Amino acid sequence: MPMPPGGMGGPGSRNQNITYSGATELKTSVTEMSKTYQSSKTDENALLINTKEAVTIVQPTINKTGSSDGGDNCSFYGINAALLVKGGSTTTIKGGVITSNATGANGVFSYGGNGGHNGGQGDGTTVIIEDTKITTTGDGSGGIMTTGGGVTKAKNLTINTSGRSSAPIRTDRGGGVVTVDGGSYTSNGLGSPVIYSTADVTVSNATLTSNMSEGVCIEGKNSITLNNCQMTVSNTNRNGHAQFLDAIMIYQSFSGDADSGNSHFTMNGGSLTNKQGHLFHVTNTNAIISLNNVKLVNEDPATVLLSVCADGWQGASNKATLNASHQQLEGTILVGNDSELTLNLADSSTFNGSISGNITNAAGNTVSTETGTVNVTLGDDCTWTLIADTYITSLKGDASLIKANGHRLFVNGKLLKVN
Repeated sequence: MPMPPGGMGGPGSRNQNITYSGATELKTSVTEMSKTYQSSKTDENALLINTKEAVTIVQPTINKTGSSDGGDNCSFYGINAALLVKGGSTTTIKGGVITSNATGANGVFSYGGNGGHNGGQGDGTTVIIEDTKITTTGDGSGGIMTTGGGVTKAKNLTINTSGRSSAPIRTDRGGGVVTVDGGSYTSNGLGSPVIYSTADVTVSNATLTSNMSEGVCIEGKNSITLNNCQMTVSNTNRNGHAQFLDAIMIYQSFSGDADSGNSHFTMNGGSLTNKQGHLFHVTNTNAIISLNNVKLVNEDPATVLLSVCADGWQGASNKATLNASHQQLEGTILVGNDSELTLNLADSSTFNGSISGNITNAAGNTVSTETGTVNVTLGDDCTWTLIADTYITSLKGDASLIKANGHRLFVNGKLLKVN
């Protein structure tokens, strides 16, 4: 089946009967400095760390070639990765260069050992990595990869990926916890957002760039928080089932890689620049989007701020809550006739825009012609300026804070008198 953005996709197998092989394997506590680790064999790690004990690797040079057709075993369990850490180890990597030029060859893989059970407890495996340069070129080859309840703590990395389904900050089945502080993270491949989350991911003070795909994908009951990050997204090619181009995509594929539940995207400060398509897109899940003092720049001529509607996945409702605090919002919000939006403006936020149900996807097909359920709460110190006629279901707040700007606002089918 087609791949979802950032992941190999499909139902997959929870194959725990895996034979691991490393060109170099570390099984006890050790500190190694300025060493070279390399592998050209299929399904072999250049460096495999498999111990409960602490390991420190300083200024390594790690090279991985030799493509794999292992599919899920590469994405879920770390087969063929340049560096794989498992077994409960806390491994610290300081500096160095890690390169993979192969299919299914993630750069640094933290596997927490929970067998791919979403929400399951990991075995304590933790990767602490700082000041390292990671480059991957093959498909299915993320930069830092976390699965199975693993933990990754990254600081000041420089990651560049070029392949399909190769997010620089990547997670997959079994989830885990990822924290990133500082650095530069760039994706250049199809279906390769900068961050793909089936886990809890927090990124702070980083530069995030996507040159072909979404900037962010969240699947199912998982989260991404961005603090003071600068993100630029140029999504030019749809991947897999996707029928829209967008910068921030929140969805549920029901591939088994993520449990169903609330999806959370939070952005505090920083900037988000969108070159093409919708700024935010929610489908087949319940998404909670929270924006606090973010500079939003939407260079797409249609200036769609958010779309909540049917897409290429089925099985759940399309629901979104957009919470804005100290936030300027501009553009059109699209809510399909089978979809639901709650818009909450607070703390001096402003919305210069409209809400509509007339939706056409990137293939030119009509998705909706009527607005779904839309509930708006307007804080006492907030304003809403219409840019087109708008139809909503309910309004909480003072109507005098709404500026008609030559347009009409209908609430539950009735024209509301606004200035």
